[in-house]
Amino acid sequence: MLHALSASSQRVILPKSGCTSAAVRPHNILPKATRSVIVRAQETNTEAITTPSQPTYKNVGPEAKPFGVGEGELGNVVTASLPTLMRLGAGAFCVGYEAQLVEDDGGYAVFRANNQKVKETSKVATYPRPAKPLEIYEYELSPYCKKVREAITMLDLDAIFYPTPRDGDVWRPKAIEMGGKKQFPYMVDPNTGKSMYESDDIVKYLFNTYGPGEQEIPGLLTAGFFTVLSAGLGNVARVGSNTIIKSKQPAQPLVLWGYEASPFVKIVRETLCDMQLPYKLVTVARGSPKREELIKKYGAFAAPCLEDPNTESYLFESSAIVKYLKDTYSADATSPIPSAA
Repeated sequence: MLHALSASSQRVILPKSGCTSAAVRPHNILPKATRSVIVRAQETNTEAITTPSQPTYKNVGPEAKPFGVGEGELGNVVTASLPTLMRLGAGAFCVGYEAQLVEDDGGYAVFRANNQKVKETSKVATYPRPAKPLEIYEYELSPYCKKVREAITMLDLDAIFYPTPRDGDVWRPKAIEMGGKKQFPYMVDPNTGKSMYESDDIVKYLFNTYGPGEQEIPGLLTAGFFTVLSAGLGNVARVGSNTIIKSKQPAQPLVLWGYEASPFVKIVRETLCDMQLPYKLVTVARGSPKREELIKKYGAFAAPCLEDPNTESYLFESSAIVKYLKDTYSADATSPIPSAA
């Protein structure tokens, strides 16, 4: 099962230093040392980021298909959709999302008819982009963690997630040791050396550093008690599905292409959290310039898509991904894979 949506564009990085565009004003309010770290790293990695690599992984799952729900999975998808409904779609669109009808050039389109197609864009390409992914220690059921995930998705940022479920014995102890508090989410930004707790502070930091500034944070993220309440109530129906699953840690983090509002992606995130498996989230909400990357790599866009650098494989469809994770990384799995433990 999966949620197949798409947009056409390419991955874009921060304009080189010297650009005077008003679009990068938030970058200019950063300390000089911080600005130079972000810009230098991005200038160095421009070619690597913008040049798509040829597919080298093998498909070990079903082919991507739009809006497929596996047999017997309808109830699971419905309850996984409740958080998005409660949050009024937060985490479905990038900041500055726009859709327009243009002449059909044969590329991907969310809809096409009569030689025209709907093209989706956003403003995220005009904001500074971190050279290295953020690091987030969090767990799926926390409303505060959900708020941060929504902000990351809206800003089209990539982040390595280290799951810290209640009673977790892998990344939770490490996060407590690093930050000194038993509190989540906990964010580390290797690009600026910043680390912090408190979801509101993290959201402000992200919008100031990698977005249009905190004055443009969407109201769904700044509604105080309503934000926390709606994020928490949406997960009520999913509480029973979150149980620690003993697992083998991979040598390299997995890679998940997805976005916060997708119920299909949520189902996969829950399993990754239960198994305490680290993963890099490549955010691809509506209007993301990274959707075209996935199309170029595998010939289709569908969320979720899981890449496993440890087995050099990839697959679509949430139910297939969940089965793969359990078959490959559960403690009693017999698959011969490189692991960290």
